[in-house]
Amino acid sequence: MKNAIVTGCLGGIGKAIAEKFLKEGYRVFGMGRTPIEKARESISHENFVYLTGDLSVTADRERLIDTAVRTGGQIDVLVNVAGVAPRVRADLLEMTEESYDYVMDINTKGTFFLTQAVANRMLQNELVNGVRGYICNTSSLSAYAASVNRGEYCISKAGVSMITKLFATRLAEHGIPVNETRPGIISTPMTETVTEKYDKLINGGLLPIKRWGQPEDIAAATYALCSGALPYVTGQSLDVDGGFHLQRL
Repeated sequence: MKNAIVTGCLGGIGKAIAEKFLKEGYRVFGMGRTPIEKARESISHENFVYLTGDLSVTADRERLIDTAVRTGGQIDVLVNVAGVAPRVRADLLEMTEESYDYVMDINTKGTFFLTQAVANRMLQNELVNGVRGYICNTSSLSAYAASVNRGEYCISKAGVSMITKLFATRLAEHGIPVNETRPGIISTPMTETVTEKYDKLINGGLLPIKRWGQPEDIAAATYALCSGALPYVTGQSLDVDGGFHLQRL
């Protein structure tokens, strides 16, 4: 049985990705701040292993990796999904250092150092069909689309995109493809507070594909990038956004 670490595995996108890998026969390891009892209510599967912890904390990241290796023997896939939005959307001229640190610690610092630690473990995996493992990050359209009322989030996701490029460059020769998805406007708890805003924008023609994205859309793209179906791809940002990225006249 192959083993996948999926961070943020109880949220909308993370949960869909975790369930996709479980459906495909993987053992899935996840970590979050949600108590274990509630986590089991969210995903009840014999091959789902959940630990309570904080991915911005070194010891918690190491505990997650050690558990995955001890239980599964090796890590075959890492999907970095865990991310937070600012607690308060503030204008760029009023953003606080506290908010900046809160968002960056999870979204960027946690992603970087978990990827670093997992990559070092993957390097010990046997090379099978030219591959030792797969890493997929979850960035956002906010990596390139400026939102001045949540600048820290945009900066954090731009950082995730550079993390993808850096590790793709470093690990390609070792048989570890590193890619990312860039979700667009996805129906998740994070976007519930702006539903009316985006309903109007979508109905007004913001997206060529005129609907909200669903977590399952991201899960399908993530699995494709980690399944071996795209053997000549690394360092790629896959926009799963209904065509938002298209510049149109």
